Amino acid sequence: MDDDGSNRRFIDVSAYRFSCFGQRGLRQILVLQQEVKPCRSGRARHRDNKQRKQSMFTRRTTLFGLAGTALGLAGCGGEVNGQVEATRVSDRNLLQVPVLYAGQKNGAITEYDLTLQSGRTAFFDNQFTPTIGINQSYLGPTLDMVNGADVRMNVTNTLEEDATLHWHGFHVPARYDGTPHQRIAPGETWTAQFQVRQKPSLFWYHSHAHRRAGPQVYHGLAGPIIVRDDEGRTDSLPHEYGIDDVPLIVQDRAFGSDGRLIYARSMHDIMMGMRGDTLLVNGVIDPAFECQTELLRLRLLNGSNARIYDFEFETQQSFLMTGSDGGHLEAPVRMSRIRLSPGERAEIMVDASHGVPLQLLARSLSGEMGMMDGGMMGGRWGRGNSRRSSEGSVFKVLLIVPNEQLRPSTATPAKLTTLPAIDPSKAIKTRRFVLEMGMGMGMRGRGGFTINGKSMDMARIDERVKLDTTEIWEVENASMMAHPFHVHDVQFRILDRNGRPPPEHEMGLKDTVLLSSRERVRLLLSFKDYADSDTPYMYHCHILEHEDAGMMGQFVIEA
Repeated sequence: MDDDGSNRRFIDVSAYRFSCFGQRGLRQILVLQQEVKPCRSGRARHRDNKQRKQSMFTRRTTLFGLAGTALGLAGCGGEVNGQVEATRVSDRNLLQVPVLYAGQKNGAITEYDLTLQSGRTAFFDNQFTPTIGINQSYLGPTLDMVNGADVRMNVTNTLEEDATLHWHGFHVPARYDGTPHQRIAPGETWTAQFQVRQKPSLFWYHSHAHRRAGPQVYHGLAGPIIVRDDEGRTDSLPHEYGIDDVPLIVQDRAFGSDGRLIYARSMHDIMMGMRGDTLLVNGVIDPAFECQTELLRLRLLNGSNARIYDFEFETQQSFLMTGSDGGHLEAPVRMSRIRLSPGERAEIMVDASHGVPLQLLARSLSGEMGMMDGGMMGGRWGRGNSRRSSEGSVFKVLLIVPNEQLRPSTATPAKLTTLPAIDPSKAIKTRRFVLEMGMGMGMRGRGGFTINGKSMDMARIDERVKLDTTEIWEVENASMMAHPFHVHDVQFRILDRNGRPPPEHEMGLKDTVLLSSRERVRLLLSFKDYADSDTPYMYHCHILEHEDAGMMGQFVIEA
């Protein structure tokens, strides 16, 4: 741990050497001089860099710069003996991979002890931010679970307010879902026991407290879950946690000059959802990761309260998408950009065998999705790591630095799994859900965010469905901005968007779907295993400020 209490370290990417080969462009000769040192602020690092006497690439060309087959050389050091010498660019925060927590065996049960707690976290040098987390000061460990295992979740609340923990994407009995109905009062312990019934994938857990999910998640009450199959990590994809299998929890935050998190200071922040100008990745700003293998499996989670991102590499390098919210796709899909709204996940395979550093970016959506930039975007708070573009803010997510000697990886299989056929004829009923936003003061009074004209009421059951049936849910976004729609308990299939089949990467299992303004989607859902006519599940917009303000409903499953 550093002197300031943080767990951050820096990777020095100071000496990359590139060779020129005429018309073929530039080829990297892997020269990585790595140095681990205490964390320093971005301002201090920038000052040190300016004082260096050596020739240097610009930050953009050195770290991110291959465009096509040639590297832009404007403003860089000269060519020496046929080589372009790249000196130190900057020190980078090392990516912190969440601790893997497999629980404790207690007979046939695996127990997980989780404590909701307050703390202080050093996101910036010599400055502590009041935060909350699970078993630590900010965020929580990665819960390692096995499909088919019986688990017991013991959640103790040491905060000064009510809280919950919801197992996002999990198929569990309603009384253990961690909704506002399973409130955990200060000083109390809530126990949820269920069988893990999930395809191997990335899920997450987070606060779902009534009207407090937004601020609690924003301050750190969330963490990832990795479910693997009952034979171990045998899915033929990279599975060495923290080495070639890495979760990335992406969250935008706003900080004041005193280091405190800024949350919902205006009605605008409620209307648009809370967005910041600083990107945290596993709680780290502008991190780097030293890749040791030819293939890298990144498990992306958009853990932001409201912001929607397009993830892409600055070099436009393609990747293979292998999984969505609820598990593997049937076959890998080659892509160069993936869009994730709050709550959505994606697994991608990144080829690092060429040895060139790769900068993963997150491009925040703007006008085309009805997501207005608003006053917060573009560095209103002055602590951000974003840069402006015509399409909104662009955030640096992760710099992937290949090791000099990469370990070989097994090729990604052409066939990943077999999903059940999508058969709308099995549906016994079609339900319609309309997402709407009112305007004016009614929004602050929680009357402006509705589904089917109704704002959330804990005492009202909005829908009743039958056990062991399949339904079509038609969801329409009647508002002027985009909304991610999340359904508890089930992994659904997208039938169509505005009457058109979904793209290939959306044909897998999903629990959250993004609807742009005026868009309509049809979902196929099957309700099985658990019936409880008294305890509801939720469906809601996963912009947490909208959820808290009333864009949420309840359904029960009846035998």
